[in-house]
Amino acid sequence: MTLSARVLVLNKNFIPIETTSVRRAFLMLYQDVAKVVDEEYRTYDFHSWAELSVEAHHRSLGLVNRLIRLPRVILLNAFDRLPQKTVRFSRLNIFLRDQHSCQYCGRRLAREQLNLDHVIPRSKGGQSNWENVVCSCIPCNYKKGSRSVSAAGMSLIRKPVRPRWSFLSEVPRHNLLDWKPFLNIVDYSYWNLEIES
Repeated sequence: MTLSARVLVLNKNFIPIETTSVRRAFLMLYQDVAKVVDEEYRTYDFHSWAELSVEAHHRSLGLVNRLIRLPRVILLNAFDRLPQKTVRFSRLNIFLRDQHSCQYCGRRLAREQLNLDHVIPRSKGGQSNWENVVCSCIPCNYKKGSRSVSAAGMSLIRKPVRPRWSFLSEVPRHNLLDWKPFLNIVDYSYWNLEIES
């Protein structure tokens, strides 16, 4: 669980661009691709971060000869890209959009018991896109086959649409508390604008 916990990744200009695992964050730190940003907006490379003492309230990872604090936010050393504005069309995101529920019978099932179904079958010109692919349990998918929904005597619970959420929608709430200053442009401006003399 510790190595798969989420870490917020900021672009060089402190704009959030994605989340990554603790494992990948440590790799990026060790390769000097990124620095850790703490609660006070100070940055640390891998070695200076490893030398910080681990206090009782910090989550940590055990190494061979010591504990190291888990990073919550990392800052890229070079400009990468702007955040993706559209949600990637992937199996995982279709399952998330449909809340792991069959869109024909409504049963919520484990991922292994679901598959994807083309509302308008590909054999009849249906496309593989957000508006035509839904989660389906295996019995419903088998029942529908390569027929249209109406020809199979079935109906959709919800019309499939392109989701409008971002990479932050899957983040546990406790992470959002740590990340809040980086997600709020007012806080970003307050802490990062040059102070006039």
